[in-house]
Amino acid sequence: MVTLCWAAKGGSGTTVIATALALSSARPSLLVDLDGEIPETLGLPAPEHPGIADWLASDAPHEHLHDLLIDIGDNVWVLPWRGRFETTPQVRPESPEEPANIQRWQEFCRWLAAWTPVRGGSVTIDAGTGTPNSVLFDEADRTLLVTRPCYLSLRRATNSSLRPSGIVLIDERGHALTKRDIEHSLSVPVEATVSLDPAIARAVDSGLLTTRLPKAIFRELRRVTA
Repeated sequence: MVTLCWAAKGGSGTTVIATALALSSARPSLLVDLDGEIPETLGLPAPEHPGIADWLASDAPHEHLHDLLIDIGDNVWVLPWRGRFETTPQVRPESPEEPANIQRWQEFCRWLAAWTPVRGGSVTIDAGTGTPNSVLFDEADRTLLVTRPCYLSLRRATNSSLRPSGIVLIDERGHALTKRDIEHSLSVPVEATVSLDPAIARAVDSGLLTTRLPKAIFRELRRVTA
């Protein structure tokens, strides 16, 4: 299964949710980083080799994507966005416009779809903030909007032409919006509600997200874990 996670507004926690989904899977798991923040979030050194953007901008065959994977243990791999010395993206993960870009993204999607049966596992994509890449969105088996009960987030999500298959709601207290309000506005079910736990922020700040994620988040994401 290929699951795409994204947020309509920054700071919603997409990277944490995508990472938790990958880490909580009982099967081999591939974590795809389209936001460029997963290595730092996991406390990994900056990748020495190229990343997804470099592959997209090249004419390398899809087999080369295997060489870009970072093994973080426990049958989990990360596919980074860019390499260490590439700081200015030449290819953005948003909706492609040129036919050549569309074809390249389609090839990337085929590789992701093939990875699942070959490895017997799942793929989780961190698509970051804003409108996801249209090719990836259409090809994903499941699309999850990560959001807080925030009016601005909800407004941006409702204004989007894309509708997720499910919602992961970050339970941040102090907002007037309820789970039912969000489901009604988007006509999409909330598949999981995740508590806003300060321990998660501490794990991210210390670069120990892979080992110090609170067990509660795994329980809360159980329904959406592939």
